[in-house]
Amino acid sequence: MLRFNRWHLFKGLAVIVCIVGMSWLAVDYFVPAPPSKFTIATGLKNQTYEAIGKRYREILARSHVDVELRLTNGATENVKLLNDPTSGIKVRIAQGGISDSDQSPDLLSLGRINYQIYWVFHRATETLDDVRQLKGKRIAVGPQGSGQRATTEKILGISGVNPENSTLLNLTTQGAENALNEGQIDALFLPIALDAPILQSLLKNPRLRPMSFTEAEAVTRIFPFLVRLVLPRAVIDFEKIIPATDMILIATPNVVLVRKDIHPALIDLLAQTIVEAHGKPGVFQQAGEFPTLIDPEYPVAQSARDFYKNGPSFMNRYLPFWMTNYVQRIIAVLVAVIAIVLPMFNFAPKLYHWFLQDRMRKLYRRLRIVEDASQTELTAPQVVSLQTELENIDSAARILPQRHSDLFFILEQHIILTRTQLASRLVEVRRQITKVV
Repeated sequence: MLRFNRWHLFKGLAVIVCIVGMSWLAVDYFVPAPPSKFTIATGLKNQTYEAIGKRYREILARSHVDVELRLTNGATENVKLLNDPTSGIKVRIAQGGISDSDQSPDLLSLGRINYQIYWVFHRATETLDDVRQLKGKRIAVGPQGSGQRATTEKILGISGVNPENSTLLNLTTQGAENALNEGQIDALFLPIALDAPILQSLLKNPRLRPMSFTEAEAVTRIFPFLVRLVLPRAVIDFEKIIPATDMILIATPNVVLVRKDIHPALIDLLAQTIVEAHGKPGVFQQAGEFPTLIDPEYPVAQSARDFYKNGPSFMNRYLPFWMTNYVQRIIAVLVAVIAIVLPMFNFAPKLYHWFLQDRMRKLYRRLRIVEDASQTELTAPQVVSLQTELENIDSAARILPQRHSDLFFILEQHIILTRTQLASRLVEVRRQITKVV
């Protein structure tokens, strides 16, 4: 048999280490590890999007992912940041109606997450029951460039209310409430979360009155990104019956958008976070209604869609996020190594057989040299030298596995024949030397 020593073992281990190392580098290049930190674009301080971002940060921290919240002027700026690959923003929270897949082809949706409800409040001394009656009024519509401003201007625009015939003011929600209480404006038209304390203050203020959108159905047909909602009587305060009647409201679903180049593992993690944060029932939604599997404006990431339909994968269900990533990468390395090693195992017998045949051919060439030399005039020391070479050839041939070489038997016969010839030549040479003496 072939003799293996420590050097052969070392070379074998070196080959294995090289294969594993190259596989790991290939996996690291083609399947990079997900970042442990990323940034979410939210909105103005103390507003709805910042509250959602803080909730996400709290949930993601349990998976050892650090989330930075970047305050912005709202959805419009968020879209610009997310479309800019150099901004460092991979995730943003925004409302519908700001952009779509045609304007932002590099973005994917993780589904709609909740409703952004638009409220109209005016002073109780006036009777306003239609948005068209706001023409000529002083109206707070949110900061310039914000998503809420863009949506309110669209609704006001189809109602005939515009900057030419009305005063549209850039006020925040808190500033608008103060101005409305002090009589500095006639109405506010702003999105306010249902659980926001400021909404409770507005609804319970006897000097103010909310407006019901009587034409909400028509508005949602004109702008498909809007939805019609009904706030039931007394749902805010059952004891004091607030609101006093059912209210028809207009809302736009909020959406979580990501860049297409975001790491796939982060999509799964964000989908899990969204389900935890928004999957419970509420005044306007049933349990499991959010997040949605479809989005009218952007394509929903397939992995997020699968997560919402089937739940977390086996590894995500039983392993923490950081461990899941390493397990997936180890599996990928093993697959890569197997893909490399299996063909080598298939080729190894052929390579081994070729190696044996090559060794045998080399021995056969050495034997030919000895045979040719034995046919020439030789001295006794030369014959002895040829015999020594012949025995070396014979010893080298015997350590090769005989069953793997068809040339072995021919070689062995030639060795025996050459050994006999050399022995005869040695006797003959010595006899000649004796005669001479």
